[in-house]
Amino acid sequence: MFALVQDGSITKYLNGNRGITIGDVQYPKAIFTLWTVAEREAIGIYEVEYDNTNKKDEQWYINTNQSFAFADGKVTGSYGSATPKAHADTLFTAQDETDGLGTEGELATRGLKYNLIQTVKQQAAGILQDTDWYIVRKADADTDVPSAITTHRAAVRTKAAEQETLITNAADTPALETLYTFTEQEDGSVTRPLGELPRLES
Repeated sequence: MFALVQDGSITKYLNGNRGITIGDVQYPKAIFTLWTVAEREAIGIYEVEYDNTNKKDEQWYINTNQSFAFADGKVTGSYGSATPKAHADTLFTAQDETDGLGTEGELATRGLKYNLIQTVKQQAAGILQDTDWYIVRKADADTDVPSAITTHRAAVRTKAAEQETLITNAADTPALETLYTFTEQEDGSVTRPLGELPRLES
């Protein structure tokens, strides 16, 4: 992306896919690909440089919109400070009700921890679904469920409960991020503090 700077201020943003008129002069779109940086800047067109220092993982944070500024001979697009997503559910306030957004005290948005825990539940249910037929067969035909299957299903539920507890007890957003961060171990394996739900050996 490019920006047109006039009298020290950004006046227009340009994609570089069409020509531009500056004053009485019509410039073709080729200036964005064939002209040198110095040639473009001589007529006030600067390529935007992006500063993502403040941009954070959107799984955990809400980033600001980018803002653009011209200073020291360059145009920079940058983010403000990111806000951690709320861990707990958010309820509608009295002001929200006044504004017609919802009823005070009712659920407005689910918190980050709730959503993470729901993902654990869904993953566990998906794994258990693969062996649900043993349970159906037991109910229909009274055929014993193999002990390996019973053990596996119990292990899935136990691990899921452990993961939910770890998520619930995380003190802050960095702690949640750490639970999901994979690191290489001395034996070459890659693991994360949250661990993985057990799966049946093929």
